[in-house]
Amino acid sequence: MREKDMVNDVLSMLKSSITTYAGVITEAENPQFRQTVQQLRNNCETFHYDLFNVAKQKGYYQPAKQVSPADIQDIRSQFMS
Repeated sequence: MREKDMVNDVLSMLKSSITTYAGVITEAENPQFRQTVQQLRNNCETFHYDLFNVAKQKGYYQPAKQVSPADIQDIRSQFMS
């Protein structure tokens, strides 16, 4: 298996884990458990972002084109109304 494939597989697994953590957090009643899972999610997000940057630098991942500040403001306005 090529390094590019392994990196993309790990990114995909991390993305899935982050989604799972979010689901657990929203259902957690115990504050200590919720805080623990939030920390796990935060660590997973940090690792994902770091690996994403490595993949981008190596040309393994081509991110979507950046949007303009005006587009961001339009979207923000739609959700705030």
